[in-house]
Amino acid sequence: METKLEADLVQVVKNDPNYQKLVRTRSRYGWLLALAVMIVYYGFTALNAWDKAFMASKIGNGVMSWGVPLGLFVILFTVAVTAIYVRRANREFDALTDAIHKNAAAAVATQAAAPAQAHVTQPIKVRA
Repeated sequence: METKLEADLVQVVKNDPNYQKLVRTRSRYGWLLALAVMIVYYGFTALNAWDKAFMASKIGNGVMSWGVPLGLFVILFTVAVTAIYVRRANREFDALTDAIHKNAAAAVATQAAAPAQAHVTQPIKVRA
């Protein structure tokens, strides 16, 4: 069960402009890279399905067909896209995440200190 402090922390994080930027940027970037990978992958698959003659044709006078280097390209492209995402995540997304953590920690410290101060400053009721 979620406590009030946890619920407040969730709201602090959701309202943080860094969090909103992180979600928006990372989502858009992730979908863009996923689209690029899908175009390459499904393009390769479509070539295999609809242009078998091209994929089976030899490169020059050798024994290798076009399918081998194109298949290798799909694999290398996927690795490159992963590296591109990791590089940006390590530079930009991690910095935003650190800022979100610092803001959330400061908010939790402020919320935790507020009830303690309120308790100390309240007058004590004495029976007469």
